Amino acid sequence: MKQLIVNADDFGLHENINLGIVEGHVNGCITSTSLMAGAPAFEHAVSLAAKQPKLGIGVHLTLVGGRPVCDPGKIASLIDNKGMFPQSYPVFLKKACSGGISLSDVRRELTAQVQKVVAAGINVTHLDSHQHMHIVPGIVDVVIDIATTFGIRSMRIPAEPLMFFGGFKPSVGRILGRSGLSVLAKAAGFKAKRAGIIIPDHFFGMLAGGNMEEQLFVEIIDNLPEGISEIMIHPGLEEESLNKLFDWGYHWQQELAAVTSQRTTECLVQRRVKLVSFEDITNQ
Repeated sequence: MKQLIVNADDFGLHENINLGIVEGHVNGCITSTSLMAGAPAFEHAVSLAAKQPKLGIGVHLTLVGGRPVCDPGKIASLIDNKGMFPQSYPVFLKKACSGGISLSDVRRELTAQVQKVVAAGINVTHLDSHQHMHIVPGIVDVVIDIATTFGIRSMRIPAEPLMFFGGFKPSVGRILGRSGLSVLAKAAGFKAKRAGIIIPDHFFGMLAGGNMEEQLFVEIIDNLPEGISEIMIHPGLEEESLNKLFDWGYHWQQELAAVTSQRTTECLVQRRVKLVSFEDITNQ
């Protein structure tokens, strides 16, 4: 059997992203999303989620590119002199490799993020993270402990197959980055499974992250392996305004069009793919 989780990242980051995710759920194949506890549009996301009981919601743990949930004074190793996280993962990883990141601070902040989401009335289906920092050695152990403490039974493992391209033509740097991340993710997956955490069998959407369009999306579905797969996407509305705020070069409207297209719907039916959420796979 082929089962598919279509997970939209960055729920709570901006109202136009929130609205795009909900549109992709109501009118398309999005089954799951990941909520950022410290993001500016968190309350807006929570209010939308309350009206979508079938949308699975996880926590998009954040250690880069944003504001912490904790008092900055209690997590000094994670923030800069303005009380903000590093803007990108290379900055964070460089600091971590030099011993500048306290895992106690990581545990305190990530625990606070999960607590905030739970306190908002969200039934947390899984954990993942912004820029995939949850699979970094050391941090993954903290995340697994947090999942166990809160009774969260599932986690993303972003181990996209090393030889998978799916029709996308990435830069060499992007291929190398994906390869390194996939290797770390495989190791994290072994730890998660040993701890009793349920993870999908396959993951897609890393190489084409932010650039997923209908043809690429259908290409993945056409070649979906047996078992449970996750496809990561980043839908949104009013792409021009989002690109003025975020310099990632994402194509939010293109990704929304991919998950709501008639061609995608027909492909899912033809390939007999069952849409599921992280909650569904933990209840099997």
